[in-house]
Amino acid sequence: MCLYEKILSCEEKVSIVGLGYVGMPIAVAFAKKIKVIGFDVNKEKVELYRNGIDPTKEVGNEVIKNTTIDFTSDESKLREAKFHIVAVPTPVKEDRTPDLTPIESASRTLGRNLTRGSIVVFESTVYPGVTEDICVPILEKESGLKCGLDFKVGYSPERINPGDKVHRLETIIKVVAGQDEETLDIVAKVYELVVDVGVYKAQSIRVAEAAKVIENSQRDINIAFMNELSIIFNKMGIDTNAVLETARTKWNFLNFSPGLVGGHCIGVDPYYLTYKAEQMGYHSQIILSGRKINDDMGKYVAEHTVKNMIKVNKQINGSKVVIFGVTFKENCPDVRNTKVVDVIKELEQYGVEVKIVDPSADKEDLWNEYRLTLSNTEDISGVDAVIFAVPHEEFKSIQLAEVKKMFKQKELVNVGASNEYAVNTDFGEEVDKNECVLIDIKGMFNRNEATDAGFLYWRL
Repeated sequence: MCLYEKILSCEEKVSIVGLGYVGMPIAVAFAKKIKVIGFDVNKEKVELYRNGIDPTKEVGNEVIKNTTIDFTSDESKLREAKFHIVAVPTPVKEDRTPDLTPIESASRTLGRNLTRGSIVVFESTVYPGVTEDICVPILEKESGLKCGLDFKVGYSPERINPGDKVHRLETIIKVVAGQDEETLDIVAKVYELVVDVGVYKAQSIRVAEAAKVIENSQRDINIAFMNELSIIFNKMGIDTNAVLETARTKWNFLNFSPGLVGGHCIGVDPYYLTYKAEQMGYHSQIILSGRKINDDMGKYVAEHTVKNMIKVNKQINGSKVVIFGVTFKENCPDVRNTKVVDVIKELEQYGVEVKIVDPSADKEDLWNEYRLTLSNTEDISGVDAVIFAVPHEEFKSIQLAEVKKMFKQKELVNVGASNEYAVNTDFGEEVDKNECVLIDIKGMFNRNEATDAGFLYWRL
């Protein structure tokens, strides 16, 4: 009986190493069919899962409560499994070179608990060669076993889109690769248990690694093009959204929009490819140019916020700005590598006090990563500008009239017997037309309606 058949009959288990935005949905899906061990080094996170709480919001608390996953932070439990899936993040360092610490650490942990006859599949996004040249030697050293003889490896790049309820693990074709035909066949069959649309067998592990890293690099470049167009059209006084809506009437125009590009995938993965290219003696031109544009967009947004505030005679130093949304994308609690933080830091350089409203963001991660705290919508008042940075579903019901009330208001105050009046800008009458600066990065509001409502409106 082969390993796949033993897994199917529950004689052997599957382990998921790393229970984040990628690992958790995989673990849940497999647990509906086979026995699964869910391992994470974060004991607090494991305890949340055990108590039926999903901090990633990817599958929901109800699903976590009812899953059969054996959640653990005890690495020795990994010895009970024969098929291991490693789904840990692969970030970049401050110098924008790959930080392989998480995947190397996971490999050491797994290596210490690897048994003969096992298959290890890596899902983390890496540059071509990481699985075989970096992870395999670690597994061999820690286990004392020989790859190809005592255990095998495979690669199946994650394609999960955090916060996306349509494109899920089950509905996205799964790329799989193995070090030999036998391994590839087993890996493919195991994933076919949970991927309804099937798998695609890549020619080799390196091909699969390369395919994954260019998927996000391609998207990054396309968004960078949109951001550059936004910069150009802004100088021309042309609305970028109007241009794109017109261009989209052509059947083969690519549907991308300008915006802040952060997160743990699109804003990171291109650097893995360019790093490897540099090692091979080639300096990237297109990929790094796109990255530079996207990396600078936070500063660009902050600068235009300040410019628009100056247009309505706002005192910048000491002013107050509220930003709606701080996660790296909509409908997702993940704040890793969010470019909204770049906007915040840049505004603070001007002496601006920044408040943040985000019902989706992970408060603990926001504080640990950036030392930032959140405010409630009802506590926002007396602001000089409002920025809608992330189009969460919760924000789409906000009306322009509600936004208007957040700004500093005017009050006519009697200053003496002459019955003359002075202006108090803290509360009272509605502010004058176009004194309310509204920065709508992703175009949540209608430009004409915002302008008619008395906003000085700007968007990418």
